Amino acid sequence: MNAIAGRKPVHLAVYDTLADWETGHATAHLARAGFRIRTVGPATDPVTSIGGLRIQPDTALDDVRPEDSSLLILPGADLWDTSDDLAPFARKARAFLDAGVPVAAICGATAGLAREGLLDDRDHTSAVSFYLAATGYAGGERYIETDAVTDANLVTAGPTEPVAFAREVFRLLGVYEGEVLDAWYRLFHDSDAAAYAVLEKAGAV
Repeated sequence: MNAIAGRKPVHLAVYDTLADWETGHATAHLARAGFRIRTVGPATDPVTSIGGLRIQPDTALDDVRPEDSSLLILPGADLWDTSDDLAPFARKARAFLDAGVPVAAICGATAGLAREGLLDDRDHTSAVSFYLAATGYAGGERYIETDAVTDANLVTAGPTEPVAFAREVFRLLGVYEGEVLDAWYRLFHDSDAAAYAVLEKAGAV
């Protein structure tokens, strides 16, 4: 796909111990759809993923404004559960949602949002319900046992659902819709070769 002029970038949070596998489908296909991907770190110092990848953030968290973004993506990371180091990213997610700008959180990032109170009044999912319950949040009744959930401008998913996570992001941003979105999911989640023809016809591959 060709880049579409005027689209605001997508901001991908990066921090030490981030889970490499969780956001690749989303960012790769967003980039192909014309979105510029900007990485956001706690500062601009390099970070290292759980898989040992060294990432140089494009910008620091304090310098990111919701009005300059199409979406904030928060991947999981060990640090979400072992320290308060990533709490500023959850607070930034609050600023995005308050401004009406979408946020997509997967795996441990959902626990960070739970601690921030952002899941108390929104439908959501995660790895398992008791993982979020351990945060002490008040949103247990809004937990849904499914692969990924979108409630207004917030996408949530568990660590084993990077394809469903991407599907919800694409739906939210209008990247793929209807038959094309379904075909994309079937191809990458189910290895359904027949879905490729639908994507090829739509110019989505």
